[in-house]
Amino acid sequence: MYEYAGAIHIHSTYSDGTGTVEHIAGCANEAGLDFIILTDHNTLLAKDNGQEKWYGNLMMIAGYEVNDIHNRNHYLVFGLDKLIGTYRVLHNGELGCNLSAGEYVKLIKEKGGTGFIAHPYEKRSSFPEHPPYPWTDWETDDFDGIEIWNHMSEWVEGLNENNKIQRFIHPLKSIVRPCEDAVKKWDELNLRRRVAAIGSVDAHAHKMNLMGFYNVEVFPYKVLFKSVRTHVLLENQIENGNSDKFQDYKSEIIAALKKGRSYITNSYYGDSKGFRFFAEYGGEKYQMGDEIHLKNDGKKIVFNFFTPKDCLVKLIKNGNCIHEQKGLGGTWDGLEEGCYRIECWVGDRAWIFSNHIRVIK
Repeated sequence: MYEYAGAIHIHSTYSDGTGTVEHIAGCANEAGLDFIILTDHNTLLAKDNGQEKWYGNLMMIAGYEVNDIHNRNHYLVFGLDKLIGTYRVLHNGELGCNLSAGEYVKLIKEKGGTGFIAHPYEKRSSFPEHPPYPWTDWETDDFDGIEIWNHMSEWVEGLNENNKIQRFIHPLKSIVRPCEDAVKKWDELNLRRRVAAIGSVDAHAHKMNLMGFYNVEVFPYKVLFKSVRTHVLLENQIENGNSDKFQDYKSEIIAALKKGRSYITNSYYGDSKGFRFFAEYGGEKYQMGDEIHLKNDGKKIVFNFFTPKDCLVKLIKNGNCIHEQKGLGGTWDGLEEGCYRIECWVGDRAWIFSNHIRVIK
């Protein structure tokens, strides 16, 4: 398997971000990322203008973020060349899709797109001009995954009068763990079917008036690119700068995200490249995102993990921690069906969350 680190959920001047695509790509290259996925609101102008391409050693992939006419039910869309549905201008000047969330989620799937629910349980209230945008249409069942960790949502929701200066000065130190409600929902969904998870930065590089200074850039792209990342595992190696294979590489990355052949990390607490969580059963090896079909042969499933540095590792089954240990590697075995994943913690801070390996009969 070949591992590649990416930042997802990024906004440029094509919607409500302050950076051009070229500037954002330059910051991502500085941060050592392998790919980024741009998700401007209700537009694919970056793709239309030929900006989905290599920037040095970085792949810039253009997706988009769609929302309904109430500016809720935000949905990250990857792998489509055109927007779906029709749009109207909302009271705040932004666009909203005339379809309901259930309708556009279904249509995106039918068109061959891949979609992730964005910041599903957002509750932020510190900035009235930036209200929360939670997901409300849980009756739909056509989404591929869910965003369980959103840097901007976590930062804003933890903001108060006592800590605001520290959180502005040290925006990376304030990020603790994925959204607990989103993680709980994600575990519940996987009891029924595979639902992949991603982590994102939700980068805008907003400029605000802060402590008497005007147009201060809050969370520059280069800062956020050092925080929440999603790492994908691919079967084929990417040749940097190979434009002829760009679309093939893009498809492989999106397919890995859709399947859950990936894990989420906060790189501020350490480089996680080299992390692995896999299972062995019946002479076969199973990666994150895979499903193991149990046979009545009495053979046990052996779960394995490796981490690039010493940390506390928790084995989670169906949303509950069933074992934990410190170290760089280890194994567990079992015979029971369920949804298994790994959490790695550095002190009281979340570092790595794997996707599930589902064991079913």
